[in-house]
Order: sequence, then structure tokens, then C-alpha cells
Amino acid sequence: MGGIVRLCCLWLAVLVLLTACGPIGQGPLPVVTGAFGARPVVMIPDGEPDPQPRVTVLSAGSGRRTMPGDVVLADVEVRRWTGNRPYANTYDAHQPARVVFDGQHVPDSWREALIGRPAGSRVMLVGPAALSYGPGPPLGGTRPAETLVLVFDILGGYPPDARLVGRTLPDVPDDRVPRVLIGGSGPSVRAGAKVIVQYLAVEWPGRRVVDSSYLRGGPSAFTLGPEAPPGWVAGLAGQRVGARVAFPAEAGRPLLYVVDILDVLEPT
Repeated sequence: MGGIVRLCCLWLAVLVLLTACGPIGQGPLPVVTGAFGARPVVMIPDGEPDPQPRVTVLSAGSGRRTMPGDVVLADVEVRRWTGNRPYANTYDAHQPARVVFDGQHVPDSWREALIGRPAGSRVMLVGPAALSYGPGPPLGGTRPAETLVLVFDILGGYPPDARLVGRTLPDVPDDRVPRVLIGGSGPSVRAGAKVIVQYLAVEWPGRRVVDSSYLRGGPSAFTLGPEAPPGWVAGLAGQRVGARVAFPAEAGRPLLYVVDILDVLEPT
């Protein structure tokens, strides 16, 4: 009985100590509102954030879970904790971020936030800039210890070599006539939707590849609107997921695009 009493007293002492010091790793978190796919509204609470990154799933999607080695496509809002000041976002540019999980250049905090999550999930990452800023150089104006708040809308994860099932890499056609090279049977693509694609951009008439998602590391996402590459709305609207299409475009020089439509996400 004496041992039980001593054990209870020990647990009571630990509880008192924790209460006096405050919960470990339980600093205040921002409140995020808004629908998945729309730019989130972030409200920063009073108080100091935790010094270590924290990942919170705000809402879970129902799509395929992202996997190690995937290229993860996500919209992201980045804000500074101090003053709730905007830092960067992909919603205004209508081109989601592409995160290539190739074992390099991606911080552990982004791996925790983005890998193993179902497509359609909204996830928040809060932490110091030095540990929470993503791949690539910071945009500037932040200190390593400054806390950033990142809200991700995960569109999906795709293998780096994702392509139409059973199809080889695309060949470059002999002319710039718009055409369907392979018919699709999936959902129809409409203006305003986000399309997930693999593509080649070929300079004409030399037929030299000047841009390629395959060379960039994997699929890309674009919103079919004014911010899309020239010619994409006309070339892709009305096509179906699973199609491979070729169409011309003028982007300061004659181009031909060859595009595999892997997926489409309708606007919310």
C-alpha cells in the first residue's frame, strides 16, 4: 500500500509541475476558415508560438494518399505570425506548387505535412522559417527564427514519371495542326478547372524541346484561365482526362505543346 501511495504522490507532483510550466508543445494555433481550394482565411491568436514546427490536419480528403517519392501538387498560403502579414500564396497566381520529394531539398516539416495525406486534405504547418520554409530559396524579408504559418490544400500526389497508362513518352508531331493523339474517356476538362498534366513544349520549326514537365521532375498543375500558358484554354477545354493532345501556341515564338491530361479538379 505504501508503494501505491508513493506512486500516486509522484504522479501528482508531475501533474503539478506540468500545470505550472504549461503544456509541452501546445502553444496557440491559428484558426483557419474557408473551403478547400479557395484561399484560406487565417486568424493568428495572441501568445507566442511553439519554437518547433507543428503540423495540424484541418480537414481530411478522400483521394489517394500521397506517397514517398511522389510529386505533390498543392495550393499554399504562407503568412507571417507577427502581424498576420501575407508572405506568399499560389491561389492568386492560379498555379499550384509542385513539390518533388526526390530525397533532397525538402525540409522534414514539409514531409510531415504533405506525405501520407489523402488528396483533398487541408493541412497547416506552423514553425520557424528556417525549419518550415519549403524547397527553393526564401523570397526574402524573413529571419530564420521568425514564425511562418503555411496552409496547404493538397491536390494530389503523382509518380514523377506519371503518364497515360500503358503509353510511351510522347513523340513530336510533324506539324502544328491541333489534334487528339490519344482519346480520353475520363471527365471533361472545362475552363476554370485545374488540370494535372505532363507536357512538352516544342519550339517551331526547329522542333527543339524548350520546356518539359518530365525534365522538371514530374506533373504540373495549371488553372485553365487567363494565367495559363498561351493557347492552353483553347487547346485543352473540352478534352477528357486520359487524352494526349497537341496544339499550337504563340508565346513570343511559335510553339507546339504535347500534353497528357492526367487529372482534372473542378473549382469549388
